Amino acid sequence: MQPRDEAPVTLARQEWSTEPEIVTRRYVDHYGNPCLRAVLPAGRSVLRYDALALVPDSTEDVDLDAPELSPEQLPDDVLLYTLPSRYCLPDVLGDVAWREFGNHPPGYRRVQAIIDHLHERVTFRYGSSTATTTAADVYEAGFGVCRDFAHLAITFCRALNIPARYVFGYLPDMDVPPDPAPMDFAAWMEVWLGDRWWTFDPRNNAARKGRILIGRGRDASDVAMATTFGAPRLESMVVWADEEAP
Repeated sequence: MQPRDEAPVTLARQEWSTEPEIVTRRYVDHYGNPCLRAVLPAGRSVLRYDALALVPDSTEDVDLDAPELSPEQLPDDVLLYTLPSRYCLPDVLGDVAWREFGNHPPGYRRVQAIIDHLHERVTFRYGSSTATTTAADVYEAGFGVCRDFAHLAITFCRALNIPARYVFGYLPDMDVPPDPAPMDFAAWMEVWLGDRWWTFDPRNNAARKGRILIGRGRDASDVAMATTFGAPRLESMVVWADEEAP
């Protein structure tokens, strides 16, 4: 739940609270994501996180001419994001990726072509996937939630030797029509083009203002909101990310 305190987002304040009071321990994982460990007592527990984040008054960068790099040109620490992972299966969908996008001019425009294609082909539907749903399952079914859109787009990019990684965080309704559905965490992706990572949003297919990143990884298995040991039951979850009036 806790955002990464890094540019272009600044955390002006943040607060954790638990009921009952629980001993917690913080650490940073392999991908640089802030994590919290806790042992829940028997009975009902309530965990709450609240923060004020300062975000740029602009959407993320777009550069239609950003180039792809060949595998031998990629930085060593980026190569990881060309490989298969738990939910992203470039080895399974490689033929599909090359058939659909192999003839597109390489670079930013080819990644955008992948996003456009998935945005038209896959329908957003709550409850249409489970914790075991892979990118191949989503491609076959044609339905998914935001994490499924991201997993499928990442899979196609990796099949084309384009490094791509999974991102999840908060996406408030800033300068867009309010979404009447209950707010939830959002998932998108970052793609390595040229000498940096670029943000793409397969679910919304639009540059947006106010993204607040919580975690990055190979796919959702690396940045699950919660990993539990034992059998706790989630009774309810409320997510809010609202623009505060100046």
